[in-house]
Order: sequence, then structure tokens, then C-alpha cells
Amino acid sequence: MRFAPFIPLRVLSSFSMLEGAIDPKAIAKLAKERGFPAIAICDRNGLYGVVAFASACKGEGIQPIIGTLLGVAREGVEGSSAQAIDYLPLFAQDEAGYGNLCHLVSNEPLNSPLELEPHVTLADLAGHTDGLIALTGAGEGGITRLFADGQQAAAEALCDALQALFPQRLYIELARHGDAICERAEDALIDLAYARGLPLVATNPANFAEPHMHKAHDAMLCIAHSTHVEAEDRPRSNPQAFVKSARMMEELFADLPEATANTLVIAQRCAFAPPYRKPILPSLAGDLEGEARMLAEDARKGLEARLAPYGAMSEKERQAYFRPARI
Repeated sequence: MRFAPFIPLRVLSSFSMLEGAIDPKAIAKLAKERGFPAIAICDRNGLYGVVAFASACKGEGIQPIIGTLLGVAREGVEGSSAQAIDYLPLFAQDEAGYGNLCHLVSNEPLNSPLELEPHVTLADLAGHTDGLIALTGAGEGGITRLFADGQQAAAEALCDALQALFPQRLYIELARHGDAICERAEDALIDLAYARGLPLVATNPANFAEPHMHKAHDAMLCIAHSTHVEAEDRPRSNPQAFVKSARMMEELFADLPEATANTLVIAQRCAFAPPYRKPILPSLAGDLEGEARMLAEDARKGLEARLAPYGAMSEKERQAYFRPARI
């Protein structure tokens, strides 16, 4: 079978709740059907679907690429709003990278104020970027947004910070899917890449699998934001946000073939699948015997509460509801 010369790197699964609409197992099947030798899962602020995704990829003979779309605040970037939260696509190259992904997504909710979306700061990334490849994030990335707003100095300062965090592992991401932010910033992004010797990479951030799923995804966004399809001022689904074929992407980036070719380079650099582990669940009482005892005590209390409305009962009647506890 001839493999397609393009790898989808920006696929949100259904684990990006009320945003992505593709089951992780279906991502693997889709990759096989379209001839992609590899495909990435890149959910927002989470790794919940990666084990099922990697297992399905193994069954289909597809290389899984493990990533996440990490919320990052621009704190410390001169000329930029401290409250701005951008999104940084990160992909694991090896076990160390996967460990760093797990660390970062686990610490986001702990370090984020309740009024803001879960995120880390650039400072939080320090010491936790080994084994990770980063993309600049297309229309959700800080560099793209800053360029689109005409803030070139701030965009270059943010690029400085990301290059220091991801030496030889930072890619300038380009997406041509009708997003106004991406369109305004594209020329500046290409100039930045060539000026700094940074590789370009082509993506099409995908929330659903096929073009005909757009209307259903649009309705799902209405549910997510408690609004109606008829409402004018509401978030809308991008009709281009499906998993495009290699031919489509080659046509879109015919003037920049290196950008599609670099998706294959990233796949080669990220040949890692997460190890399977049994769930590690904490003991509520601190030890297994104590947990069993706590369960038995709570069950007895619950039974007494249910029997109370029936009034006084003989010991014989009560015994019908009890059995010796096994601890």
C-alpha cells in the first residue's frame, strides 16, 4: 500500500468535550482508510484518549503520535497581555516527553485561577520540555495572534522564549482553513521561519472526520455554549475543520511543499506509543483493609436509613437484610 505524503497532526478527539467529535479509535481507522502512515491525537489540555487511540492504531498498523493542545499564558512577554491564554501543540518524542506531557496537563488545573481557562505559564514549561516537539499553534497560537494584531516585537519575543524552551524542536505552524487570524499572520510567520531557520509545517486543525459532519458539529457547539443554531452572535463551526486528505493538503500548500513534507519529519521524530498501565486508584482509607471496613460501615448506615421509615422490626425481620461482613 502506498502511503500518503502527509500526516494529520491536529486532530481533536471526542475527549475534547463538546469540541472534538471523533472517537479515538475512529481516528486510527480513518488514517488507515486514507493511507496515512501515522496520525496524531492532539486534545485540548488532556491525554484522556491516548491509550485507546494508541491501541487502535496498533491494531490498524498505524503509527500513533501522542500530543496535546496545551493552554499557555503569555506572562513575561513584553508588550503582550498577561491574561492572554494561547494554545501550544506539543508532541511526545519518547518516554521522557510523554512524562513531561503528563506532568504539564496534570498541573494545569492546579495552577490556574478559577476564572480563567486551564493553563500553565511559560515559566512552568521550563524543565519540562525535554522530549517534546512544539508547533506554534496556528490561529490559537500566541505568535500567530500577535502577528495578526500587528504586534511584531511581542511575537518575536514570544518566539525567542519558545526557541529557548524547544531548541531544534519548534515548528512554525501554518493553517489555511479560512481563519482570519491565520490569513493576516501568514506572511509574517513565513518571514519569521526563514529569518530564523525554523521549519514550516502545514496543518488543518480538525474537529470532525468528514465534510458532511459540519452541521452536526455546529449544533454540538450550540449545546456547549447553551445557545441556539438560529442565534447570530455565537461560536460557529468551521466547515473546513475536517481531516483533509493528503491530496487536499498538497494542493493547499502547493507553493510550500516543505510544509507538508515536514509533517512526515515530525512523525519520524515522534515514534513513541504510551505504555499500557492498569489504573492506579487511591485507597480512600489509606489501606485496603480499612477501605473494606469503611465500605461495610457505610453500607450498614445506608441500610439503617432505608429501614427507618418502616418503624420497629423484630430481630428476625431485620436479619433478612443482613449478612456477616467479609473484611
